[in-house]
Amino acid sequence: MNTTTKTAKLAGFFYLIVIVTGFFSLMYVPSKLIIWENPALTFQHISSAVQLFRLSIVSSIICYIAFTLLPLVLYKLLKDVDDHYAKLMVILALISIPISFINLQNKFSILTIIEGTDYLKVFDVKQLQSQIMFLLSNYNKGLLIAQVFWGLWLFPFGYLVYKSGFLPKVLGIFLMLGCFGYLINVFGRTAVPHFSDYLISAYITLPATIGEIGICFWLLLVGIRNKKVN
Repeated sequence: MNTTTKTAKLAGFFYLIVIVTGFFSLMYVPSKLIIWENPALTFQHISSAVQLFRLSIVSSIICYIAFTLLPLVLYKLLKDVDDHYAKLMVILALISIPISFINLQNKFSILTIIEGTDYLKVFDVKQLQSQIMFLLSNYNKGLLIAQVFWGLWLFPFGYLVYKSGFLPKVLGIFLMLGCFGYLINVFGRTAVPHFSDYLISAYITLPATIGEIGICFWLLLVGIRNKKVN
């Protein structure tokens, strides 16, 4: 196995970590614990499954560490295709990292409430339930800010994949479309009331999902074809 193939597989490995931990913390755990229309039941779910909630925080931390390393490895793989686009890819990806870590403070605050620290006993249960929903909402809004850059980095990344000559062009197209999907999702949820009620909201990030999962498994299982830059 040559050095370039090892680099490709390492990138695929980091991408897999990002996808698995991201799915766990952003989709699986919320689906088990959060009922937006019922603060009392959400409070009960989190209180009775604190360890699962803790694991979602740990999973997010691992995800963001892997996402810090991923674009650096991809840069090494793709810099010969177009160094300017490769640098832009890294910069846009890394901007999201501090935003994502700072946003996790909302989850740590929820943990503090659930643990029932003494100085919180001045609040009644309904007030604590409302505070948890407020923090969960803040966390989701913070994710929207991070999603701006989760989308933007996909365009130079997709362009590099498309132009590389050693990775599937179709995945590059999906990645570039994924950029616009993320941005539409962010602006839609920010500017359009009840955007989540529209059918498009369920599918707008699908190109990004296809592109990212596709390139992850391609890098991990196939590596690269004979490397040549178009």
